[in-house]
Amino acid sequence: MIKKRAGLSALAVLGATALALTACSSNSSDGGGSGSANASGIVTTNGSEPQNPLIPSNTTETGGGKIIDSLFEGLVSYDADGKPVNEVAKSIDTDDSKTFDITLNTNYTFTNGEKVTAESFTKAWNWAAQKSNAQGASYFFENIEGYNADKDSELTGLKVVDDDEFTVTLKSAQSDFPLSLGYSAFVPLPSSFYDDTKAFGENPIGNGPYKLDGKKAWTHNQSIKLVTNKDYEGKRKPKNGGLTITFYASQDTAYSDAQGGNLDVLDAVPDSAFKTYKSDFPDSNVNQPAAIFQAIYLPYYLDHWKGEEGTLRREAVSMAINRKQITDKIFDGTRTPAKDFTSPVIAGWNDDLDGSDVLDYNESEAKKLWAEADKISKYDDTLTITYNADGGHEAWVTAVTNSISNTLGIKAEGNAIPTFQEALDLQTNDKLTGGSRTGWQADYPSLYNFLGPTMGEGSSNNYSRYDSKEYNELLAEGRSAATVEEGNKAFDQAQELLFKDLPEIPLWYSNVTGVWNADNVSNVKFGWNSVPLYYDIEVKN
Repeated sequence: MIKKRAGLSALAVLGATALALTACSSNSSDGGGSGSANASGIVTTNGSEPQNPLIPSNTTETGGGKIIDSLFEGLVSYDADGKPVNEVAKSIDTDDSKTFDITLNTNYTFTNGEKVTAESFTKAWNWAAQKSNAQGASYFFENIEGYNADKDSELTGLKVVDDDEFTVTLKSAQSDFPLSLGYSAFVPLPSSFYDDTKAFGENPIGNGPYKLDGKKAWTHNQSIKLVTNKDYEGKRKPKNGGLTITFYASQDTAYSDAQGGNLDVLDAVPDSAFKTYKSDFPDSNVNQPAAIFQAIYLPYYLDHWKGEEGTLRREAVSMAINRKQITDKIFDGTRTPAKDFTSPVIAGWNDDLDGSDVLDYNESEAKKLWAEADKISKYDDTLTITYNADGGHEAWVTAVTNSISNTLGIKAEGNAIPTFQEALDLQTNDKLTGGSRTGWQADYPSLYNFLGPTMGEGSSNNYSRYDSKEYNELLAEGRSAATVEEGNKAFDQAQELLFKDLPEIPLWYSNVTGVWNADNVSNVKFGWNSVPLYYDIEVKN
């Protein structure tokens, strides 16, 4: 993909998707059955109501993300293993990992007929980076010359050469910059976006493999309907006629629909079915590693969770959680106790970092640390862990809070919030009264993508409000390294600092556990980030 760039990672969550209502399979009227592929057939699958209108640079959660990725095509896409593949980009050249020359393929258009040009990218990136536009993914542009987090400022590092070429100059060398360009914040936008951004968010016009099925395709809190973009000429050419993504109120309901033949593809098996999904779907199930990290956190803006007291309590809570017991009993082999803050499927992952023993269950040390914290300020509160009830989290949150309660001798319990969107709003607006579950599904296959967006300075996803100069300096050092491998050494040091501060308390890595109806669809594959390769799915007659 990149002519002059060493050390490109070949493999790569906010974490576990929330799942509302009942799906209706588009091809269920004939009762299923095997047959030849139907290129016009609609694939039904699960999802969650997007937190925000569908503007790519403000879509930073998984529910909206899978929709944006279906509607838009960026400079690159990622294959099933997380390897970048040129799409709108014909070439991305660099001599120093600081200045990049990007030449475009000329066969991409938006679904309104407008040609995708260099300005489609540079104008979109400039708009997303402006402070006044308050985009959740604006920090993705922070290393481009001209970016200013404190005020509106033009990205002077973007220069249009002609319709089919532009250059990007970064503030400092960033070896994984080309790898990040498949993330949705970097997609192009048509000129009509700037006429009415609010209207665009409800009815986005993209350049990807799918488009909205009319202006009322998105029924909020129920579903969204996409159809194939017939003019799309990229590498993700759909083998079906479209997608209907239903927003489920519970994973159990979604699983029941899949069992009944009313849902074609489910990418999140509920914990109630972990012991049975393989026998329920003997020839159409998957349990494979994915770039998903799960954790809990205690925000720094709460009493008892700041300063020395907060550090002691976070360590105590971490050592009070019996991760192996919980993953064995609750998840039945679909999770692996965490050893760091990233994912084993990312190139450069290291399971032997100094300080990682804070993730080991240690009852006596946990009690000792909690008692030391109590000497600073007595803790008489109930420790709550907030979670979204529509995401299948109740069982493990109960197990985690029981482990904390039994070990530390305090009262700990889950705090269920009805939907993912409502729970995320509490985190975004600093309205938590206790801890919260969190997670990260990678945007692109890089260690930095787990560390910067979730705990870095200025990140909209830094919900714990962690602020460490040393940590941010290590992140900057890693990003500016000459190669991805060199950068990973600095990221390892950053993680060793995290083991001391624990702004997030790692729990486990998630596998993608999914099922599909073999009578309805075939050629179902799941990617490195747990999302099905929708475009590859074939619908049977």
